[in-house]
Amino acid sequence: MDEQKWLAERFEGNREHLRGVAYRMLGSLNEADDAVQEAWLRLSRTGAGGIENLGGWLTTVVARVCLDMLRARTSRREDALDAQISEPAANRQRGGDPEREALLADSVGLALLVVLDRLTPAERLAFVMHDMFAVPFEEIAPIVGRSPAAARQLASRARRRVQGANRVAGADLTRRRSLIDAFLAALRAGDFNGLLAVLDPDLVVRVDRYAAAAGAEVEVRGATTWAKGAIAFAHAVRDARPALVDGDVGAVLAPRGRLFRVLRFTIANEKIARIEVMADPERLREFHLAVVGD
Repeated sequence: MDEQKWLAERFEGNREHLRGVAYRMLGSLNEADDAVQEAWLRLSRTGAGGIENLGGWLTTVVARVCLDMLRARTSRREDALDAQISEPAANRQRGGDPEREALLADSVGLALLVVLDRLTPAERLAFVMHDMFAVPFEEIAPIVGRSPAAARQLASRARRRVQGANRVAGADLTRRRSLIDAFLAALRAGDFNGLLAVLDPDLVVRVDRYAAAAGAEVEVRGATTWAKGAIAFAHAVRDARPALVDGDVGAVLAPRGRLFRVLRFTIANEKIARIEVMADPERLREFHLAVVGD
């Protein structure tokens, strides 16, 4: 067997692991595949001579490639809304698989991907590599250009941001999470009665001008009135997942992990009394988001 064929077989044995690392770093299956392909190109150029641990070497290469890609993203952040609208078409053009990416995002956790997107590139790399893939800080440090102690601090800071700080805790947090879960499940299923069961009869829903459809009301009062209209748009919330929004349980709409809408809830007497739907890019950047525990 020639060396190139042998390398290709060894690489294929690591591909899924490398894709998993890259996806958690980048939150995009297309970009993850690009990073993995770049790792293969570098391996095919250099060969495996002198590489004692091929899997570790490839993981490090993918991490470095992803770090460069994350650092290059800053200029694209202002175009996030346009990117979300055009991304499905781009996926088709590139031979991507939006359904597969949606499943992968859900398996990782859409809320987690959204929160990871708020970290600096170095924080994200340190957290993903250490907390998700158990890579020692001694190996992370040279990738981010820091000492092992500094890499540990990066991961610790990222962990605090991922976990967030709850304004409500314990039993209250659990009850609120259960209520939001039931709300989202009913909305996704188009379950009118299920929605009414979790909504206060005098519900008030406010939608900012970025989220409101053309000609739609920006404020709706009454659970029955709002639920009738909401059922018709159930497909629009298939990607909604619970998340901590400024320390309280809310929800995020994040197709393939890209933040699109934030929902905040006011709960009274075990019912949802108020819903705010926000898509203003400036406000989305200001929210403190974190993963809500199970």
